[in-house]
Amino acid sequence: MKLFNSYIKTFKGLSREAWMLSIVMLINRSGSMVLPFLGVYITDHLKFSLENAGIVLSFYGIGSVLGSYLGGLLTDRFGEYYVQCWSLFLSAPIFLIIPFFPSIEMMAFLIFLQSTISDMFRPANSVAITKYARPENLTKAFSLNRMAINLGFSIGPALGGILSGISYNFLFVVNAIGAFVAGIIYVVFFRKRNQIFREKKRLEPEKKVENVFKKSPYKDFPFLIYSILCAVFAVCFFQFFNTIPLFYKDVAKLSQSTIGFVLGYSGFIIVLLEMPLVSIAERTLKIPQILFIGIVMAGLSYLILLLGSNVALLLLSMTILSVAEIWVLPFMSTVTALRAERGNKGAYMGLNGIAFSFSFIFTPFLGTYVVSQFGFDSLWIGSFGVLALSAVLIYIVVKKMIPTR
Repeated sequence: MKLFNSYIKTFKGLSREAWMLSIVMLINRSGSMVLPFLGVYITDHLKFSLENAGIVLSFYGIGSVLGSYLGGLLTDRFGEYYVQCWSLFLSAPIFLIIPFFPSIEMMAFLIFLQSTISDMFRPANSVAITKYARPENLTKAFSLNRMAINLGFSIGPALGGILSGISYNFLFVVNAIGAFVAGIIYVVFFRKRNQIFREKKRLEPEKKVENVFKKSPYKDFPFLIYSILCAVFAVCFFQFFNTIPLFYKDVAKLSQSTIGFVLGYSGFIIVLLEMPLVSIAERTLKIPQILFIGIVMAGLSYLILLLGSNVALLLLSMTILSVAEIWVLPFMSTVTALRAERGNKGAYMGLNGIAFSFSFIFTPFLGTYVVSQFGFDSLWIGSFGVLALSAVLIYIVVKKMIPTR
């Protein structure tokens, strides 16, 4: 009952637009089942070596970096509405053609193209949240959006595990359908709202708009340091999409459907606990403290994998990693939104998105390299050490950036 009441309390005050942004995200991410199975698809179905799989997965990261940069740039120039529309509708056909080009070169190129277009969506979506959410509800709005993402990821991998057991091609088809349907719903709900917003903005006095772009995130030294530390965290954390599924397959000997359910379990935990835990953290801790605790917990989740690979330990590790995610990712977005100014939020969200996108370049390559040369145990120990150090540094930097929070 207390948990239910906590849910009701945290949802109060969120706008209809914030809810609809989350619904669009839920539909889009419910179809997002390619990424968690991409490494397994490349090694198991296409028979690429582990090193070549890491290279192809790294092209996903390169495209994600470019997409985050372009998404932020185009959002500030054209508005978040159009960027989200372009991203959703253009990514759908690319998903459909990927299975027809199974060579290393074409697979790398298409994965790069798809991630570039898909990840333009992220900074635009973050800016939309800041536009439609009241300042006092900003973190809750980000949490609601992430809750939708994780509910989608709990549905997607579970369904993906079943579909991939039949044919990997189903993964790409369902991804395309999810992006297209999400695009239709987004346009229907937000088209008129975007027109009203643009008309209000056009009627604003000139002097209010003259100094909109007050600073560039690329010249904001504390924020650059913060973004680098976010990238370091992301390199360790996003093994969730790359080396962890390989660990489940090669060491734990789980079937594809079981891998999908374990990954989907993470989304279920986050959907169940995110809003209450975020609300508790906001009431009892400052943002630097929340980030420190969450990052250390992520490191501990990897240490647990040293104890064995039975399903109970895997679920315990995933539970701790999921709670860590709850206490890190939405508050990292909040720090970015608080640091940005009106008119350049797209650039700030884009740079922060780039920081996370770099993880998709380095995580597959570093993860598969460390595993092939030193084994999974070395990867888990190294990840804990890096995360513990980054937790301390992020605590210091964020405390200086937003001292009152």
